[in-house]
Amino acid sequence: MKQDQVFIFDFDSTIVQLEGLDELAAISLAKAPDAKQRVAAIEEITRQGMDGEISITQSLKQRLSQIKAKRSHIDQLIKLLKKKITPSFKKNKSFLKKYRKQIYVLSSGFHEYVDPVVKELGILPDHVFANTFTFNSDGEITGFDPNNPLAREHGKVTQIELLNPQGEVYVIGDGYTDYETKDSGLVKEFVAFVENVRREKVVAKADRVARSLDELLYEKDLPRNLSYPKSKIQVLLLEAVHPDAVKAFKDQGFSVETHTDALDDEKLIKAIRNVSVLGIRSKTRISSGVLRNAPRLLAAGAFCIGTEQIDLNAATERGVAVFNAPFSNTRSVVELAIGEMIMLMRRIFEGSSALHQGKWQKSASGCFEIRGKRLGIVGYGNIGSQLSVLAESLGLEVYYYDVVEKLALGNARKCRSLKELLSNVDVVTIHVDGRVANKCMIGEKEFKQMRKGAVFLNLSRGHIVDVAALADAVRSGRVGGAAVDVFPEEPLSNREEFISELRGLPNVILTPHIGGSTLEAQRNIAHYVSERLIQYIDSGSSFGSVNFPQIQLPIAQRAHRLLHIHRNVPGILAQINSILAEAKCNILGQYLKTNEQIGYVITDVNKKYEEKIINQMKSIPDTIKFRILY
Repeated sequence: MKQDQVFIFDFDSTIVQLEGLDELAAISLAKAPDAKQRVAAIEEITRQGMDGEISITQSLKQRLSQIKAKRSHIDQLIKLLKKKITPSFKKNKSFLKKYRKQIYVLSSGFHEYVDPVVKELGILPDHVFANTFTFNSDGEITGFDPNNPLAREHGKVTQIELLNPQGEVYVIGDGYTDYETKDSGLVKEFVAFVENVRREKVVAKADRVARSLDELLYEKDLPRNLSYPKSKIQVLLLEAVHPDAVKAFKDQGFSVETHTDALDDEKLIKAIRNVSVLGIRSKTRISSGVLRNAPRLLAAGAFCIGTEQIDLNAATERGVAVFNAPFSNTRSVVELAIGEMIMLMRRIFEGSSALHQGKWQKSASGCFEIRGKRLGIVGYGNIGSQLSVLAESLGLEVYYYDVVEKLALGNARKCRSLKELLSNVDVVTIHVDGRVANKCMIGEKEFKQMRKGAVFLNLSRGHIVDVAALADAVRSGRVGGAAVDVFPEEPLSNREEFISELRGLPNVILTPHIGGSTLEAQRNIAHYVSERLIQYIDSGSSFGSVNFPQIQLPIAQRAHRLLHIHRNVPGILAQINSILAEAKCNILGQYLKTNEQIGYVITDVNKKYEEKIINQMKSIPDTIKFRILY
């Protein structure tokens, strides 16, 4: 950092996430019957002051006249504000302490609560300027010191004049009193700080906008916690991914864009050029063509179980780590399967549809209990095995078939072939993955092998079943009823028409790919996948990836972490270590894992090293991607 650079920070909504006086109002008025309305009125006065609609003196007078606070309330406020220090300031304490002689705080707030908070960040006490309260003998706030420059119009400009800082002065804040310093001639730049709140009037006056302290330090090439600020990392979430995932990324400081619908290749290619993290569900296709047009993409998350909508080979070749949620919606799918079995065996939907048409068709003909029936589960993975346990507890005899040897749970019986299972059960339910080899594994031949009148369910993947053959089997009576949740071709949005040969058939339940569409499942998926993606970006941990060698890593401490993804050829690790050795760069820790396609090397090194080693590591033949983490 240049010795002639001076940084002046605002406090409220900049160093802390809140407005101090607003929070003091909320604390002091908590027991008042009209607290909500009074606090809202005070917040409106704050807004008017921040936007320059009223003077700072008016703003302070009007707010303090309505706040009935004591010293004890200030103590409560201090505890709250210490917990609400802005994340990027908290992460960059080392910068604030190291360069504290060049850092000042100018606040229209009050020393009584500003000083204890900024002290935790290592800012020098005599570099903090704020207003002061006046109190009566009972410790109640009666007003403020009117002689303090910061209590008067153009107060921050006056205070900077009194300070007379030597060098380039940068003011960083979010309100009117911050941006009015720009026209004083004393400031090189006014930076609108928007990590906590974005005021458009303030942004319009700014020389630049900083979405975090990391971003400001990055743009000024100053020491920082992150090599690349998260606010510059673009996250694109499609198909109405659960809000908890959106919140997780925003809370971490990422720049997030969301869409409720899937995007086709053409639209996705336009949207993805500057995206580093992409989140989808089942309808968006991440093709090799899309990946070719995504130079910044580091990771993709499938907020669902399957990943067949992603070209995993192409993603791996381009160094894009892919994550999914293999377990998070298991229970939701199982419950839907059990519910649909009962509905089909009792022909509930036929009776319900007739009633909606005004027809009373009470009959026991063709209706059965599921107790004592034989259930055949094709695919005995996470869903199939859990379904097995619950179905048996309902009195069903369970049979299963899987190409991989799986341990039977409870009294379930393994079948040696698909034909053996189909010919012996009353209900067939499919729970296999979407690999190409499973395409049309259930077709005309398999339906003929089933018991006449058996019930059929597909809650796995649309291309597993020959839909035309299923429709014929239902019409002929070979299949007594069917429930289908997934289809070979599905609409990209709720506005498109669903077209299928299964529409209008008797005792057929059609659902729009909602097996995992419960609030519980979507919340679980949102948490699991977003955590995996954030960990990968933050630490390089590839644990849970479906296409990368899996390495579980801690956050790098007091080191720079170098992440090197390369084609799996001999000698790469030796070349990396040779470069580091020649530069006399000390290795603090190193991790290597490979799969058939790629190798993944993570190296933690001392923070002091020659910059040339970065270009040398990037230039190693067969390098796919290289990234630095602080």
